[in-house]
Amino acid sequence: MGSGNSSFRISPGNLINNGVIVNISKKIAVVTGGASGLGLAASKMLINAGATVVIFDMNASAGAQAVADLGSKSSHFIQLDVSSGHDVEVAFKRVLKDFGQVDICVNCAGIGIAAKTVDREGQPHDLDLYRKVIEVNLIGTFNVARCAAAAMAKNESDEKTERGVIINTASIAAFDGQMGQVAYSSTKGGIVGMTLPMARDLAKQGIRVNTIAPGVMATPLMLAAPQNVQDGIVANIPFPQRLGEPSEFGQLVGHIVENSYLNGETIRLDGGVRMQPR
Repeated sequence: MGSGNSSFRISPGNLINNGVIVNISKKIAVVTGGASGLGLAASKMLINAGATVVIFDMNASAGAQAVADLGSKSSHFIQLDVSSGHDVEVAFKRVLKDFGQVDICVNCAGIGIAAKTVDREGQPHDLDLYRKVIEVNLIGTFNVARCAAAAMAKNESDEKTERGVIINTASIAAFDGQMGQVAYSSTKGGIVGMTLPMARDLAKQGIRVNTIAPGVMATPLMLAAPQNVQDGIVANIPFPQRLGEPSEFGQLVGHIVENSYLNGETIRLDGGVRMQPR
């Protein structure tokens, strides 16, 4: 993992933190949006630590490529729409049939748009577009989390009396939403808002729930932006003054999985940045 954190490293089959070894070699992880970006980084981390990963993603070609890159023994792909209750319920039934359990769920699937509440021509925000972002980002996250929790509740508790862990992905836009992010920020704020009550709901089942709120990460979408745009964003990041690496997101996923006392929390991963209005 990152060289700046000497106490945390991954070895095959284990997450190791401060000398405490957590074996995840027999764990089954579901990662939504796992075929690209932050989801792919989380998938890589979990596989490197010994888990088997089932990727839920809309993009069939990207999913097939991810399995080819990650290895077909440790990764599998199911094409679905995270906002569809039927799709997700069927997918979890398939995972339970094929693997017998679900131990880890990482929700990374999401979309983003840029639209103001009222545009320059005085037209109101397209309501169908707003609804679509809500359906994918917020309802999709809850949809997968609820089914993951139901599957995890059937697990036998481990040595920490834990049956599973759910990690959702919000954004610093939940706190520092910029102009044109009203739809996106609404969804990410909703994910932050569901974290604690969901953790409380699932406490008796021994299922932890946490959320990561990434800052500006070096995903393919961001790296495709003009260099002057990237430079302008980086200039506002206090330290380290650079884009976040997807692998650093994966590292935080790993820490959340292995740290059994971390629950009901939203963690910013952003280099200390606070976004400006525009």
